[in-house]
Amino acid sequence: MDRRAEIREFLSSRRARITPEQAGLPAYGGNRRVTGLRREEVAMLAGVSVDYYVRLERGNLAGASETVLDSLARALQLDEAECSHLFALAREATPGPASRRRSSTAKQVRPVIQQILDAITDAPAWVRNGRHDLLAANRLARAMYAPMLADPRRPANTARFVYLDPASQEFFVDWERAATDIAAILRSEAGRNPHDKALTELIGELSTRSEVFRTRWAAHNVRFHRTGKKKLHHPVVGTLDLDFEAMEFPSDPGLVLLVYTAAPDTPTADALKLLASWAATQDVGISRE
Repeated sequence: MDRRAEIREFLSSRRARITPEQAGLPAYGGNRRVTGLRREEVAMLAGVSVDYYVRLERGNLAGASETVLDSLARALQLDEAECSHLFALAREATPGPASRRRSSTAKQVRPVIQQILDAITDAPAWVRNGRHDLLAANRLARAMYAPMLADPRRPANTARFVYLDPASQEFFVDWERAATDIAAILRSEAGRNPHDKALTELIGELSTRSEVFRTRWAAHNVRFHRTGKKKLHHPVVGTLDLDFEAMEFPSDPGLVLLVYTAAPDTPTADALKLLASWAATQDVGISRE
């Protein structure tokens, strides 16, 4: 990816979404020729010169201090994920030791992680990397994601399933949100780890094959995926209203554990029990020769 273009488009898209009123500025002039804030307005809010901000927005974040980046984040009203993305772009723009680069190229997990997953028997639990490859799962998660695992390609990939497999539109009850979230999460990962060749190839594949992905990718939105709700329609047990938590492995950077649960005494809790019974009769695998 063109790093300067990435910086330019991210900053300009954040600037375009903020009106002078939202920034607490008077809206002088009846015919504003830009959407959102002008560059000079962002510079004023960030406490930097106009020339310096223009340099930043043209893609040159090299050498920008944390103070400047913090001020810029406040001026553009960035949320936590967007702030993290901005700092990641700045780190990549500043020459430094190669050891600072983070890799998320893992394609398998340590046996102890599979043991942890297998010990979780009442909730679907699985592990993914930054590319959304499904690397390991317990029996209940394999059963839950049976529609995705029906594709023989391995590793199974949530982003590829959402954008390229029509079955995903029935599986994800709110498919539009799932598609938007996936693109934003991949954009975040690309900012943190731009040297991941497999990630670049995945983004290229999705961009080539899915106009919907291209549109969402061009929005330059980023987000974290730490906690929330997921509503799925499983072909065997019906609708599942699930809560999820995502946890990183400090000893395995780039790997994330996701656990899905249901409130007690709810239809989804009963459906998970039925899913567990069905899973015991199935042979749905994560890896396939």
